[in-house]
Amino acid sequence: NADPSTPGRAREEGWGVASDAGPAHRSVAEVRPDSSSQPAPQVVLVGRAMATFRLALIQLQISSVKSDNVTRACSFIREAATQGAKIVSLPECFNSPYGTKYFPEYAEKIPGESTQRLSEVAKECSIYLIGGSIPEEDAGKLYNTCAVFGPDGTLLAKYRKIHLFDIDVPGKITFQESETLSPGDSFSTFDTPYCRVGLGICYDMRFAELAQIYAQRGCQLLVYPGAFNLTTGPAHWELLQRSRAVDNQVYVATASPARDDEASYVAWGHSTVVNPWGEVLAKAGTEEAIVYSDIDLKKLAEIRQQMPVFRQKRSDLYAVEMKKP
Repeated sequence: NADPSTPGRAREEGWGVASDAGPAHRSVAEVRPDSSSQPAPQVVLVGRAMATFRLALIQLQISSVKSDNVTRACSFIREAATQGAKIVSLPECFNSPYGTKYFPEYAEKIPGESTQRLSEVAKECSIYLIGGSIPEEDAGKLYNTCAVFGPDGTLLAKYRKIHLFDIDVPGKITFQESETLSPGDSFSTFDTPYCRVGLGICYDMRFAELAQIYAQRGCQLLVYPGAFNLTTGPAHWELLQRSRAVDNQVYVATASPARDDEASYVAWGHSTVVNPWGEVLAKAGTEEAIVYSDIDLKKLAEIRQQMPVFRQKRSDLYAVEMKKP
């Protein structure tokens, strides 16, 4: 496990401070789970961890104008911070329409224009900011990449989607991210004063092994910025979140773009927070919204104590292991 005093692995310097202005509209879903006084012995609390914190998911309406998307995202981030959010997540492809024809046009380096703005607003608001994802260009390749910033504006983590969305459901949807994107090849977690957080993007949520590895590494919250569609969304969006949460006794959060029925790719919406018991704590509709939920780590400890599946695993019969860090 990483040193709790070190805020993440992919530390980079040179992120400054500025401000952005833009309109903000709010739709709030808010839950305060019941707490328990007894932590389970297998719960790893990072440093002097705080038992409860507020998470915010920004379900942003995405336009074709990158600068507008970024400015409006920063406005929503500020609003979430004023409502007490300590960790805030943007949706997948928050600065760009989602589609293989858009990725090359909207791609940026990291650091770059969009991530610089995220660094600045994270520092301004003193929050942990999960920057959804953007199309990233690096060494001639394109990636679907999530950048995470700490309260001082430092880049804490960078995660490149490892499972590309290549599917063909006859008569419903065909999509091939691999036409333009390359897959990442590493895991990504970051530490906060509250808990350790594991990152995935959209299609990654279908792969139970990724979530299991994050749980093994001490994560208590998994965040998946994602843009399911009108075929996969109603069938599997909530099912997969609840499955990953129950399998690993963790909180799972998903941040989707708002639905735009005129877009070439129509996102499902319904950004969601699920607790380790598989209960949906907060869920957006299809419209632009901020979803709030108070994450109670005492509740997580209680569930793990009552049903100690980690201690009951038969490591003599099976195992899920990392092939590389």
